[in-house]
Amino acid sequence: MIKKEMIAMLLAGGQGSRLGVLTTHMAKPAVSFGGKYRIIDFPLSNCINSGVDTVGVLTQYQPLKLNTHIGIGIPWDLDRNIGGVTVLPPYEKSSNSEWYTGTANAIYQNLEYMESYNPDYVLILSGDHIYKMDYEVMLDFHKQNNAAVTIASMPVPIEEASRFGIVVTDNERRITAFEEKPAKPRSNLASMGIYIFSWEVLREALIANKDESELDFGKHVIPYLHEKKERMFAYEFNGYWKDVGTLNSYWEANMELIDIIPEFNLYEEYWRIFTKSESLPPQYIAKGSKIEKSIIGEGSEIYGEVKNSVIGYGVTIGKGAVVRDSIVMNNTTIGDGCELDKAIIAENVTIGNNVKLGVGEEVENDTKPQIYNHGIVTIGETSNIPDGITVGKNSVLVGSFEAEEFENGVLPSGRTLIKAGDKR
Repeated sequence: MIKKEMIAMLLAGGQGSRLGVLTTHMAKPAVSFGGKYRIIDFPLSNCINSGVDTVGVLTQYQPLKLNTHIGIGIPWDLDRNIGGVTVLPPYEKSSNSEWYTGTANAIYQNLEYMESYNPDYVLILSGDHIYKMDYEVMLDFHKQNNAAVTIASMPVPIEEASRFGIVVTDNERRITAFEEKPAKPRSNLASMGIYIFSWEVLREALIANKDESELDFGKHVIPYLHEKKERMFAYEFNGYWKDVGTLNSYWEANMELIDIIPEFNLYEEYWRIFTKSESLPPQYIAKGSKIEKSIIGEGSEIYGEVKNSVIGYGVTIGKGAVVRDSIVMNNTTIGDGCELDKAIIAENVTIGNNVKLGVGEEVENDTKPQIYNHGIVTIGETSNIPDGITVGKNSVLVGSFEAEEFENGVLPSGRTLIKAGDKR
């Protein structure tokens, strides 16, 4: 029988609805990040850098782009005869078939996959965070404490603690209490949604709780093990970790990559981030163009100005165009004479000539102010914006438009314009 010391189960089925139109046609872990990567590259790279060579990736929502990106795992050296990466979608069973309904339910439905490796330990990961972590160090901590479960946790400002699962620990880091999103937190140590379980403990807990609706680690499995007085420990992590779950946190995390001394460094030789690379020519920077403090992806052609921005691969920025504080994703074309201020442009978008994005005062978005805020203009995938249009802040556009659809060529701040058929 195959025997692996530790295998990883990577939860990548999330819709990421707070990213608005960026996740209409793809799961959140497949969203582009940093001009070259996709969000899932970070946990996958952490696995191979930590010596974890068996990873089950659990997919569900809009998995096509994610599956294509992962392929057979070559970029991460996860194309193995034994182990490697395996994509695990929900599947039809003879008795009953169901979608994954919660984080732990998804793991429960793949007990057979885990059993086939007979692991000593199972590492549970989320596919939508930006960070670098050596899981081997966390495993050593787990073993030293003879733990049943170790929860990676990090200090957060106490005023934000009620957004997280909070762990309360004693002097030896043993968990004495676990509270899921408490109104009055007793600690500022937040669970990062990264767990190492001793395999037998995980197996027993999943089977015992299998009938819970929307079986979840934070709500069911961890409280169950706590009640059983299992040995539970908090592994404190003090590095960079970002949940890019909202448009603003996604924008911020991209902008942090281009700081003079970046808080999150993509250029460290000893902890590389691997990704599926397209076969593209190098960037072309034309005479008269200007680039300041930006990331420019391969195969991009810059004829205008780019300031404090993250540009994906295969992007064209036209003559006289100025792109500031923006994210422009792969294979997008920005026309001549455009002005972009604090915009997020998805993949395969065409923006005509002399288009202005991010103009005027901030006004609350008219449909989803909780998603489209902080003055960001968002353009959805494969959209087409005609020449000469002006778009205000906190606006969102998706679809292929004609100039006459804009009154006086303007979409005011806070407006949503989504073409029928694009149910986002």
